[in-house]
Amino acid sequence: MLQVDPGLFIGTAANLNDSQGLADAAVTHILSVDSVDPAPLLSADGGFRRKWINVLDEATSDLLSHMDDCFLFIQEALEGGGAALVHWVNRGFEEQLCLYEAMQCEVDTSSPLYKQYRLTKITEKYPELQQVPREVFAADPAHSSSSEVSYRCRKCRRTLFRGSSLLSHPVGGGASAFSHKKTSNLTGEVQCTSYFIEPVQWMEQALLGVMDGQLLCPKCSSKLGSFNWCGDQCSCGRWVTPAFQLHRNRVDEIRQLNMHQ
Repeated sequence: MLQVDPGLFIGTAANLNDSQGLADAAVTHILSVDSVDPAPLLSADGGFRRKWINVLDEATSDLLSHMDDCFLFIQEALEGGGAALVHWVNRGFEEQLCLYEAMQCEVDTSSPLYKQYRLTKITEKYPELQQVPREVFAADPAHSSSSEVSYRCRKCRRTLFRGSSLLSHPVGGGASAFSHKKTSNLTGEVQCTSYFIEPVQWMEQALLGVMDGQLLCPKCSSKLGSFNWCGDQCSCGRWVTPAFQLHRNRVDEIRQLNMHQ
C-alpha cells in the first residue's frame, strides 16, 4: 500500500488480504474499482466498510460519474478517525481524478471541462456514431429567450449558441505546433480564430453517422465551421478532441444591455 495523504492509501487487490498491513494502517474503509467483486479476497473478520464500483478496469471506463459517491465514502472514513484504501490500476482513472480535482471535487455537469470529457466518452462508446444521447446537445437558443451572451450567424442573424456552450482550451504553442505542415507563412502569433463549443440541437442531423463534416447555418446554410469527432487543431496550435468549431469571422457576439431608469 502507498499512503498518498493522511488516512488515504492506494493499493492493489493483493493488499485486500493483507490483514496485518490493513490493521497497521488503521484502514476502516475499502473502496474497490473493478468489474469483479473483491469480497472473496477480504478476510471474513475484517469488519471493514466496503464500497464496490463495478466498472471495467480500462482507461475508457467512466469513473467520473461515481466520483461524488466515492469522495463521500472516503470522507466518512477520515471523519470517523479511520483510513481508506482505494485500489485500481488504470491511467485513465488517474486522468479522471485530475479532472475531478480541477472541478473543485464536485461533478459539475455545466462545467466546460465536464462537457469536453463527456464528448470524449461518447466517441469511445459509440464509435460509429449512429446514435448520440440527446442530452449531449445544448438547447437551441433560437427557441428560447435568455439574458445570457449569445452568438448569431453574421449573415442572417440566426442565434446559434449561448456563452454557456463555449468550451475553452489552453492556448497552444502557436506556429511551432504546425511545423509538421512545413508551410512557409507561419508566424509566431498565437491566437484562436474559432469558437469551440458543445453540440447544439440544430447540429444533430449533420453529426449522426459521420466522423467529420461542415457546420452550416440552419437558416441560411452559410458555412460556419466544421466538426470532427476525432479532434482538430485550433489556430493557436492546441489539439481539441472532439472538435465542434465555428469561425469567429462568421458569427457575432451579442450582449444584453442593462437599461437603468
